[in-house]
Amino acid sequence: MTDHKEEQELELEALTSIYPDEFSLIESDPCCFQVSIACEPEKPEDEDCKVCVTLQFTYVETYPDDPPTIEVTSYEGIDDSDVLKLQEFLDQEALENLGMAMVFTLVSSTQEKLNEFITKLKDKKENEKLTKEKEAEEAERKKFTGTPVTLETFVVWRRAFELEMMQINKKTNEGNLKGKLTGRQLFEQDESMENSDVVFLEDEVKVDESLFQELDDLDLDGEDLE
Repeated sequence: MTDHKEEQELELEALTSIYPDEFSLIESDPCCFQVSIACEPEKPEDEDCKVCVTLQFTYVETYPDDPPTIEVTSYEGIDDSDVLKLQEFLDQEALENLGMAMVFTLVSSTQEKLNEFITKLKDKKENEKLTKEKEAEEAERKKFTGTPVTLETFVVWRRAFELEMMQINKKTNEGNLKGKLTGRQLFEQDESMENSDVVFLEDEVKVDESLFQELDDLDLDGEDLE
């Protein structure tokens, strides 16, 4: 006949020795205790992928012939769906280990599960990083690639361009006309032009008489003069 009480006490003694910092006794009768389990990444850059849980075990009177009550009382780094998976996994493991002290086995199996969770977190983190890098590269590529030109987009651009050029030319012509004066306006604005002919006539015309004297020295006969 199995002495359940003795086996429970022997297991508790072994657990306190194996997990001096992680084990904590909650209640003696019925025996209830907790074991904290943490899984930390190997690389410092993956520090945010740390995962930890606290498992609470409560012995039933006939343990280990019947499974203990197992609860995940706290967790970090995993979501509710992962906790549910872990709970189902531990319940199944307990059924497979009936008849023998199983808490150490369950804690070790939990450690392996946490390693799986942390790998999943690292993969998720890496995928997010790659996605961001890809998006950044795509955005940078679009800066130099531009928008592909189709017949429809070209027609729309051409119409807008022609309309813009018409408006620019119109403004330019209007500006040029505003800056020019007619001949009449120039004449009316310049007072000196009103008496320009009179001034020219009043000026003394000087004649160089020496030019005519040189003609007297020429030996011209009658025929030439004729």
